[in-house]
Amino acid sequence: MNKSELVAIMAEKASLSKKDAEGALNAFVDAVKDAVKKNDKVQLVGFGTFESRKREAREGKNPQTGEKIKIAACNSPAFKPGKGFKDYIGSISSIV
Repeated sequence: MNKSELVAIMAEKASLSKKDAEGALNAFVDAVKDAVKKNDKVQLVGFGTFESRKREAREGKNPQTGEKIKIAACNSPAFKPGKGFKDYIGSISSIV
């Protein structure tokens, strides 16, 4: 599913115009990105948690040359699905 398909579904389910649904989706995405950038968690009970995770510096390998390289420490965005979401997906796969 791409963004325009998601907007169409949101508009239908929430009885919104596609323009309003797209505005709501953009606002949600921007709010999550801003919070994660500030190292805040966005917890949606039953759905999941968006957060930033610190990755330590490490040594890696260039796949083309095999040469060892140093990979700098960084913060990486992460999503952890909530129990309700996992249970929902699990119930669908057991039906199929």
